[in-house]
Amino acid sequence: MERTDGYIVHEGCDHIFFVGFLGAGKSTLARNLGRLFHRQYLDTDRLAERIACKSVCQVFQEDGEDAFRKAEIAALQRLQSQKSLLVSCGGGIVEDAESCKLMHEMGVIVFLDGDVEDSLRQIQHPEKRPDLGSPDEARALWQHRRPLYEREADITIDIRGKTFEQVAAEAGQLLWEKGLL
Repeated sequence: MERTDGYIVHEGCDHIFFVGFLGAGKSTLARNLGRLFHRQYLDTDRLAERIACKSVCQVFQEDGEDAFRKAEIAALQRLQSQKSLLVSCGGGIVEDAESCKLMHEMGVIVFLDGDVEDSLRQIQHPEKRPDLGSPDEARALWQHRRPLYEREADITIDIRGKTFEQVAAEAGQLLWEKGLL
């Protein structure tokens, strides 16, 4: 790792993967940190949609969750030849061991740890979240996934009771101090 013009230049694959429950702000954080630190940001859901040639909802409805998880794995595999990406991951990416293995091989996993109630308030289009279901189903899904996020996380950022600006500042500072940005 060396510094050039104030930015760190890493060797090899050094992505930062943001994981967490639906509505945690992973995409917004990746996009804003990307702009601030001049790094490209991507969203695994959008990549998986391109691979499947269908929306996330269509894949879930027509082909099932397993087909979507396979598209997610294919999306991650496409990132192996790139460097220094900020990657927002779909809420269920931690459900698949292969996806977790790939993320660990390619970089660092940052878990945005929040409350399910906050997530439910943040989700503006629940109809576009095929694995969300009713509020009670979402709570059960959060209880199931939270230990998976914790297990896979290299870094955890508590987002409870914080504004987006506070989370972005904390994440940026922490990742900068660790030499990851």
